[in-house]
Amino acid sequence: QEQLVESGGGSVQAGGTLTLSCVASQYTANKPCMAWFRQAPGKEREGVIGIRTSGTTDAADSVKGRFAISKDNAKNTLYLRMNNLQPEDTAMYYCAASRSHRCLTTLIQPTEYTIWGQGTRVTVSS
Repeated sequence: QEQLVESGGGSVQAGGTLTLSCVASQYTANKPCMAWFRQAPGKEREGVIGIRTSGTTDAADSVKGRFAISKDNAKNTLYLRMNNLQPEDTAMYYCAASRSHRCLTTLIQPTEYTIWGQGTRVTVSS
């Protein structure tokens, strides 16, 4: 069974930076899409940023210009670089991968993803 394992979460002050990693047990190169999602307490899971095999990305408006996604296929690892973190970024962050090409048009829609990690917590204090 394919697995995704996130790491890199933690507690930072507003304006700080964190980089999350997601290691996949199987090849990332053959996944049409991979993405990061987050879920804050009492809220629904939301798409943060995703990347296609072509290397193109889409991001939620709330993180554009602050968050960046990258993928190292040689290491089967997905990254999320988060700059200028704000208290509203506090959430559990999840890595996900899709086997379906439907994700290419709805890159950060959670319903298009079937492989999920367990999450890593990010807390941003003001």
